[in-house]
This record gives sequence, structure tokens and C-alpha cells, in this order.
Amino acid sequence: MIRSMTGYAAASAQTPRGALALEMRTVNSRFLDLQFRVAEELRGSEPLLRELITARIARGKVDCRLALGGGGAAAARPLNAQALAELKRLAEEAGRAFPEAAPLRLADVLRWPGVLADAPVDEEAIRAAVGSLARRALDELCAAREREGARLAAIIQERVTQMRRRVAEAAPLVPEALAAWRARVAERLREAQVAVDEERIRAELAVQAARSDVDEELTRLGAHLSEVERVLGKENASGGPVGKRLDFLAQELNREANTLASKAQGLALADCALELKLLIEQVREQVQNIE
Repeated sequence: MIRSMTGYAAASAQTPRGALALEMRTVNSRFLDLQFRVAEELRGSEPLLRELITARIARGKVDCRLALGGGGAAAARPLNAQALAELKRLAEEAGRAFPEAAPLRLADVLRWPGVLADAPVDEEAIRAAVGSLARRALDELCAAREREGARLAAIIQERVTQMRRRVAEAAPLVPEALAAWRARVAERLREAQVAVDEERIRAELAVQAARSDVDEELTRLGAHLSEVERVLGKENASGGPVGKRLDFLAQELNREANTLASKAQGLALADCALELKLLIEQVREQVQNIE
């Protein structure tokens, strides 16, 4: 299964402590790069998130955000007597230093950090809730990456089909190009009225033919295209990430196309090589997003 490295998923659930919200975004990257933004009270769940993500995702930059919203009403939370006493002491000192300042209002007191005591945290329950939420989000994320991957595979397959057509068109152009070059050489010799040894002409033609022989490049192009199709298709039974393999094949295709262009004798063969390079570059752009 071809998977894209781009995806998004979000999930939420209610807990006794409040609303638990998880968001995951992924983009392309050479390796697996995990970035976490986790609420302070949920820091203990970060190792679990890391374990679950690495079990499902092998490549890409993953931005994971986990937050816990407000829970029950403020009246259900007891006052923290120690924090309240400390706030009172600070308010009295501030009042002596600034006698004209307005006194603290009740609403200000209740909003002061630590005055309302939080209920004891059930770490196991929070961990279980985070695990369930992460699995839901990962299912959604992986499904999105697979849908995007299927579209990328279709685009690449279309380009491969076009490249096969160009390779098939290039094969008969080689003897035509050599014949045209031989005719041009003969015409120039006749125009110059130069007597040249026939054996020397045949030797020059043999050297030129060897330099212009692109049969090896065309064969390798065909082999690389078959391997791309194998990786994209059902024959790739190993599964797992294939982006790096496809990127390597795209580099090899480009190398063979460059050699073909450098050996091209004739405008038609050169145009064919340039079209191949354009199609290969389009494939490389798509491959950069595959896991």
C-alpha cells in the first residue's frame, strides 16, 4: 500500500477532568520526526503517544498536540486553604505598600492560580483515555495518508506509461539518426571534393555508431520503469514504506535519460530524451511525498 506523508486527524473525548483533545498533522520529511505539544498535566502520556505513533508511521514529520479543557463547575472544586492564606498575606503586604490601590475582588481571588484545588489526577484513567483517543486519531490519519497515497500512485503510474511510450518511440530513431549523420558526412565530402580513404570513412562511422549506441540506456530505462511498477503494484508484497526506493529509482531514471540526451544524434531523439527528463522530474516531485 502506497502511503502519502501528508495527513491530518483530530479526535476528542470527555473525561472526569474535562475535554481531552488530540490533533495530528503530518508532512513530508526524510525521516520520522516527532514534535509534541502536550499540556503540562498530560506530560506522562507523551511516551505512550510516541510508542503508538512509531508503531503506525515510519516516515514524515508528525506534529502532535494534546490538550485538556476545563472540567466541572468551579463550585465542585475545593478551595486550597494554603494558597488562599498565601494570597491573603501577599494582598495585605501589597495594601500596605500601595494604600490607595483597590482591594482584591472575589472573582480575582477565585481566578488566582492554585486557589481552586484540582481534583486528584487518576493517572491510569488519563493514560487509558489518551491511548484510546490516539488510536482513533491514528486510524483516521493513516486512512487519509493511504487515500492520498493511492492518488499519488495513480499519477506516477500515468507518467510511467508515458515514459514507456517515449522509450518505445526512441528505439527506431537511433538507426535513422545514424543514417542521417552518414548522409551528412558524405554530402560534406562531396561538396569539399576531398578524396578520403573508404576504409577511414568506415572506421569513423564505426566510432560514431559506438558513441551513439543508446541500446543500453533504453534497456535500463525499461528495467527501471518495470521496477517502479512493481513497487507501485501488488507485486510489492513486502509492504511498508517505499518512498526512498522510488526516489532512488527516479534518480536512476534521470541518469539514464541524461546519458540518452548526451548521445542523441538527431533532433527527434533529443526531443524524446528531453520529454523523458520532464516526465521523470514530475515523478520525482510526487515521490517526495510518499512514505
